[in-house]
Amino acid sequence: MAEEVIVAGWMDYEPADRDTMLGHLVEVGKHTREKEPGCLDYAMTADPSDERRIRVYERWASQQALDEHFTTAHIKDFRAATTGLTRVGVSLEVYIIGASRSMR
Repeated sequence: MAEEVIVAGWMDYEPADRDTMLGHLVEVGKHTREKEPGCLDYAMTADPSDERRIRVYERWASQQALDEHFTTAHIKDFRAATTGLTRVGVSLEVYIIGASRSMR
């Protein structure tokens, strides 16, 4: 069985571009969750204490599922739609999960 993958971190955009980017992320997230069975969770949120920051959390069934995500039509459309937005910083990490357990 493949190990799950988590992508987590943040992306900073010019304040004037952050909400526009979030709108595009809502749309791409909807398509990702609906059309990609390997996507277990996909959430991008505005950081309430930083007008530039978007927090990133993605959970994938495998590395292959994540790799395939980047080849989808909705990701290509997303990239085209966000080309003019100015990202000023990024910190994203990929975590390979060997085991997990419920907190309850």
